[in-house]
This record gives sequence, C-alpha cells and structure tokens, in this order.
Amino acid sequence: MALVPCQVLRAAILLSYCSILCNYKAIDMPAHQTYGGSWKFLTFIDLVIQAVFFGICVLTDLSSLLTKGNDSQEQERQLKKLISLRDWMMAVLAFPIGVFVVTMFWSIYIYDRELVYPKLLDNFIPAWLNHGMHTTVLPFILIEMRTTHHQYPSRSCGLAAVCTFAVGYILWVCWIHHVTGVWVYPLLEHLSPGVKIIFFAAVTVIINIFYLMGEVLNNYIWDTQKCIEEEKEKTKMD
Repeated sequence: MALVPCQVLRAAILLSYCSILCNYKAIDMPAHQTYGGSWKFLTFIDLVIQAVFFGICVLTDLSSLLTKGNDSQEQERQLKKLISLRDWMMAVLAFPIGVFVVTMFWSIYIYDRELVYPKLLDNFIPAWLNHGMHTTVLPFILIEMRTTHHQYPSRSCGLAAVCTFAVGYILWVCWIHHVTGVWVYPLLEHLSPGVKIIFFAAVTVIINIFYLMGEVLNNYIWDTQKCIEEEKEKTKMD
C-alpha cells in the first residue's frame, strides 16, 4: 500500500486546524468576551501559528509544483523566500511553542486541572476539541519534521526570536492583569510576585530548550536519512 504523500498530509493537517479554530471561535464562552478575547490564551495563539505555518507549507508545495520545469528565475527566487519563511516559522514558532503548549498543559492538568483548565470548561469545550488544541499539535509537528527537512537559522538568531516571543507574551499576560485585575491562568493567582518572576523566567528557558531540542532532532533525523540514502546508493553500486 502506497504511503500518503506528505503534501496531502500537510493539506489534511491544515484543514484540521481550520476546523478546530472555527469550532473554538464558535463557542460562546465568557472568557471570549473579556479584555483580550481569545488572544490572551497561548493555546489559541499556538493554533493560529500552526494554521499559518501549515498554510505556508501547502502554499510552498503548490508553488513548487507550479514552478517545476519552469526556468523563470523570479519564480525560483520567490519559492526560495517561501521556503525560508516556512523553515523559520517551523524552527522559531511552530515547534517550540507547539511542544511547550502540549507538555505544559498536560503536566499542569495531571497535577491539578483547576490551575490551567477548570472543570467548568467541560461544559463549553468538548473532549475532542480539547485534544485538538492540546494533544494533536505534537504528532502533527513531528510528522512535518520527519517528512521535510527544515533549514534552521543561526542559533543566536533563533534563540533571540524565541526569547522575543516568550517575553512578548509574558508582558501581554501582565498587561491584561494590569487592566482587568485578573490573571489569564488560575495558576498565577496562587503565586507570590517573586515566584511569578521565577516562573516566567523558567517558562522562557523551557521554550528555548524546546527550540534547541527541535534543532537537534531535525539534524538527527536528516543526518540519519542522509546516511541511509548513501548506504542504499553504495549497495546499488556494488
């Protein structure tokens, strides 16, 4: 049985994210009506990141298909820019933020769900949608890493971009608390100011660690793949 082409997988993943986003936005939750709306939740921001990323992946696949056999240098240049954008988003946003959301959510959920996902939310969000937001993100991004080689930026630039995103989101959460007097996540209500600073610093460090893990995993997968292909070539020559 033939394997599903990676282009079809990307299109299917993109459609699933569009479905999840549409269903999530259709939910009439009180939190959506307060300051910041859905954009105060990292889960929602991550869903948008994943949808945009896989949208760029599908667009890259279509552009590659259309430019195949075409000698237009301008089209080749535009395709390279698109591939660079795809790889940058994978390295800096899609992988580290996606992995962070999944691991952090389920770690806190197992410890005490009321700190991150109160039982009250079960009345609004069905189980399949919860897993679409907090579980399937990880296998989807791992499938993408396994099926496509991504060129990571220099480590200093990549880490700087990840830190910028992490600090930006932390400042956004603090601003929402400043305006509304309510923390986005119940967990933060239980932490003293000093512990909050340590927590935010730890979050930034963890996201950076996930960036480095993504870089190492990407290099491992594709170095191994290269070795396998070279071995096959040697076998054919023999």
